[in-house]
Amino acid sequence: MRLAHLHRTRAANEDDRVLPLINVVFLLLIFFMVVGSLSATDPFAIAPPQSSNGEPGDPKDIVLLIGTDGRLALDGRVLEAASLKSAMTERLVDAPAQEVHVKADGAAAATEVVGVMETLRAAGVERVRLMTVPGGVQ
Repeated sequence: MRLAHLHRTRAANEDDRVLPLINVVFLLLIFFMVVGSLSATDPFAIAPPQSSNGEPGDPKDIVLLIGTDGRLALDGRVLEAASLKSAMTERLVDAPAQEVHVKADGAAAATEVVGVMETLRAAGVERVRLMTVPGGVQ
C-alpha cells in the first residue's frame, strides 16, 4: 500500500517540474507576440534622400514609391506610369483632400520625380509631400 502512495507522489513531482517550464515558454511567446510588430514591406527597395528636417508620415495617407529605374508602386501595388493618373483619380474619390506621400529613391532622376508629381497634380491631388530620411546638415 505504501508503494502506491510513492508512485502517485512521484508522478505529481514530474508534473510539478514541467509546469513552470511550460509557463515560461507561454510567457515568452506572449512577450514576443506583443513586442514584435509586423510591418508592410515596399515592393522594391527605396533609399530616400536625406534632409535636415524630417517628419514622420501618417499611415492613413497615400504612399507612392518611385524606384531608381522609374518603377512606381501605389500603396504597395506595382503599377505602370501610364495608369498612375487613373489609379490616383480612383483613389481620391473617397477622400479628395488626402495627402500623397512620394517616397522616391535618392538616386532617381529628378525629372522623373517631377514628372510623377505633375501627373499627381493632373489627377487632382492637392497636397504632395516628398518623404526623406532625417540626416545631419552637411
